Amino acid sequence: MADKQDDIILSIQGMSKSFGRNRVLNRINLNVRRGTVMGLMGENGAGKSTMMNCLFGTYQKDEGTILLNGKEVAFSGPKDALENGIAMVHQELNQCLDRNVKDNLFLGRFPTNSLGVIDEGRMRKEASDLFRRLGLTVNLNTPMRNMSVSQRQMCEIAKAISYNAQVIVLDEPTSSLMTQEVEKLFAMMRMLKEQGISLIYISHKMDEIFEICDDVSVLRDGELVMTKRIEDTNMNELIAAMVGRSLDNRFPPVDNTPGEPILSIQHLSTKYAPNLSDITFDVRKGEIFGLYGLVGAGRTELLETIFGIRTRASGRVYFRDHLMNFSNAQEAMDYGFALITEERKANGLFLKGDLTFNTTIANLNHYKSGIALSKPRMVNATNDEIKTMHTKCMGPDDLISSLSGGNQQKVIFGKWLERAPQVFLMDEPTRGIDVGAKYEIYELIIKMAKEGKTIIVVSSEMPEILGITNRIGVMSNGRLSGIVNTKETNQEELLRLSAKYL
Repeated sequence: MADKQDDIILSIQGMSKSFGRNRVLNRINLNVRRGTVMGLMGENGAGKSTMMNCLFGTYQKDEGTILLNGKEVAFSGPKDALENGIAMVHQELNQCLDRNVKDNLFLGRFPTNSLGVIDEGRMRKEASDLFRRLGLTVNLNTPMRNMSVSQRQMCEIAKAISYNAQVIVLDEPTSSLMTQEVEKLFAMMRMLKEQGISLIYISHKMDEIFEICDDVSVLRDGELVMTKRIEDTNMNELIAAMVGRSLDNRFPPVDNTPGEPILSIQHLSTKYAPNLSDITFDVRKGEIFGLYGLVGAGRTELLETIFGIRTRASGRVYFRDHLMNFSNAQEAMDYGFALITEERKANGLFLKGDLTFNTTIANLNHYKSGIALSKPRMVNATNDEIKTMHTKCMGPDDLISSLSGGNQQKVIFGKWLERAPQVFLMDEPTRGIDVGAKYEIYELIIKMAKEGKTIIVVSSEMPEILGITNRIGVMSNGRLSGIVNTKETNQEELLRLSAKYL
């Protein structure tokens, strides 16, 4: 293999792209070395997706040249790129869930025998050889929907390798993975590097960038503002490059003062799987109470049960010493509870609606004027929330789908704040959000706690759960395995508690 210092496998030179008068990429120059991992970072809206769409031919670039192994290429679309050695594994995996592993691997290119019949034996042999080469043990007949996200992701990477991909782009690959699965992914990435395959690793997670990447590039406002060897930079420099300013700390000071217990969960169990078993804990007024655990530990189910959208088998929920066993979400909302769901696009937003609709939808009774709704009052309320949340948009008429992930999340917060809730249940509130927007969300959470609101926040990011909470409850296999004071705990204790009932 040639020296990685100067062996460039992929070179993007002077790439520019505009939509109307809006220039979203401005003369991007990026070189990816053979057998290395290039980290690609930037705030949502910085131009990462547009750059990838231009690389793969989904968008036609306005200017610039793409060189693969020194030869100019221009792909007509992702399939053309894949067949010529560049593959992408999307954050939202695009697979036929009702077909098995083998079928998904050969989708669109089934081998046939001399009679024109699909050659199942050849498919099985080639698939087995491929997974063996990658060090994976996979049942080829398993339907994709029966596999974990991590396993499906590995299958997608294997498919790219089967096309002899020389460059693989991984878009937020660890967003739904637990710690052990991330380690398996990284092990595979290191093995691919040894085989001379290059990877572009798109992520907001700083710790992972420093663990797995050899180089890192940062996009800001459509321009490539930094490319460095990973050993020549640090977290503060990356943050400053992304947001255009220095964030002295990743987390604002947690200076709220929790009061007396206000929310009490007593012996809560659920009726249907995935089951919760005998959950008991109290949360104080003005407290930020974290919930940590491995994926599938029951954190989301606990929030949903408290909120009344999952059926209890037993147990009670008390708020201000009053029984609050909600049987539906409307009851919870009427008593001052709010739920920010993990899947904001699926469950938290109306993507075809504008900001006004999405901001006021949870509180429409407040805007009634006779038998109709008062549009001026709704617009005024939306403008107020835009100012309060510092939402980056043109105005209340903007489609919610046009906003970045961080700004969409601010609209969701604003929607619930319109109802003046007293208890906020937040499920992965910063997932898929860039570092600058995360910091603003953290500031908002702490501000709400200082105003006396009670907050339960689920997070799979260890630094985050340790950085913004007062106490942490750890879930393990549907049970509460322990509660710790944030200032007195560490990552090792959280991991130990998360494995307690496995």
